[in-house]
Amino acid sequence: MTGLLWLLLPLLAALGWSVGRARARALAGDPSDAGSRIELHSLPGHYGQFVLIWAALPPLAVLVLATVFGGALVDGWVASQIEASGLLDGSKSAEQVLVEVRAGLALLEGEGASLVHVQASDALARVEGTLDLAVVGAFAVAAAAGLYFSRRRITIALRARNHVERALHIALLFSSVVAVLTTIGIVVSLFFEAMRFFQLVSPAEFFFSTEWSPQTALRSDQVGSSGAFGAVPVFAGTLLITAIAMSIAGPVGLMAAIHLAFYASESARSWIKPLLEVIAGIPTVVWGSFAALTLGPQVRVLGEALGLQVASESALAAGVTMGVMIIPFVSSLSDDALNAVPRSLREGSLAMGATESETIRKVMVPAALPGIVGAFLLAVSRAIGETMIVVMAAGLAANMTANPFEAVTTVTVQIVTLLTGDQEFDSAKTLAAFALGLTLFFVTLALNLVALRVVRTFREEYE
Repeated sequence: MTGLLWLLLPLLAALGWSVGRARARALAGDPSDAGSRIELHSLPGHYGQFVLIWAALPPLAVLVLATVFGGALVDGWVASQIEASGLLDGSKSAEQVLVEVRAGLALLEGEGASLVHVQASDALARVEGTLDLAVVGAFAVAAAAGLYFSRRRITIALRARNHVERALHIALLFSSVVAVLTTIGIVVSLFFEAMRFFQLVSPAEFFFSTEWSPQTALRSDQVGSSGAFGAVPVFAGTLLITAIAMSIAGPVGLMAAIHLAFYASESARSWIKPLLEVIAGIPTVVWGSFAALTLGPQVRVLGEALGLQVASESALAAGVTMGVMIIPFVSSLSDDALNAVPRSLREGSLAMGATESETIRKVMVPAALPGIVGAFLLAVSRAIGETMIVVMAAGLAANMTANPFEAVTTVTVQIVTLLTGDQEFDSAKTLAAFALGLTLFFVTLALNLVALRVVRTFREEYE
């Protein structure tokens, strides 16, 4: 029933807008008759938006409250009825019976479901039906009241535009607060789960040990029963692959942006830039397949031809593929930053006798430095967060090495590995994923702070 009300909400908003605009036009009078024409403070559309807001917000609040608190109210009510029935034998709590009922156990009467399950199922159906009726009634009352009172408020003295703009301001402020609180909630959840991990594993072992083997055995006599949680090889592999990727994406992307912004003709730019941006739309699994099936074997053949020992899965194959994949991020954003620099700066430099290359190096690039640094940061974040290419091309081995021809792993790959499948969130193996995520968060934060410092130091400002 609640889902149907969510579908009715846009229709209700459209009705409110139509009613408000029609009321405003009727109040203003006939536009062809100058004598009876009344000038309103706002446009008819603003009055429609005013009624729309008051017709849609109250029922929206009802639906949000029902969605957030409805399940808890139903569970609490049904649990109290189960306890009051006197059918519990002490082996299960009312909450456990309710969970079993929701899982469908009450449908198997005679095959494991008891009388308490059947009665709990009936109580659950009654309570949910009552709640649905209450929500429908509250929705109808809120919609009718909002529509009626907002329409009555449309008078000559109403400043509808001001009310609408104030509502939009509140909505934007609310969205900003939600975004900030969501970020804080993610960080806090990571922090507390990471603290649980550090209660089981020493921080010194995690940050300074070079052995990563988080698999824990079921019996104490098995090999690796205690696990090894030295994350240095994981972060070393992340930095190695990121460095390889950025050594390709950084220079190529920036040079491509400079060419598109200053050297390419309009006809060449019209097809080169779309082709570059098409690369960003290729799924990562396709890039991973290319790295594993094509580039990886070629790297191994090339290494063997040079007398080097190359693993079947290598950091070089993953890094090169990832570097090509993130070239559009650098080129597109850098191109936009360069084109945003006032054209007068370039023309003034050329008029003073500087060459094209000198103008680009000493005027245009410094002026566009914040955008270029932002492009590089986005590329670094994309490289650090990539998972599929690393899994398919670099493997899962946590090797402490700087050799690009060996197999390595990254932080994101290990997080996915640790949280795949049925896991117990009280074991060091699972909680290690949160410790890796928290550390990666602070590393990314440090990169952003360094980038801000670089921008402030080398940015050129012009009047």
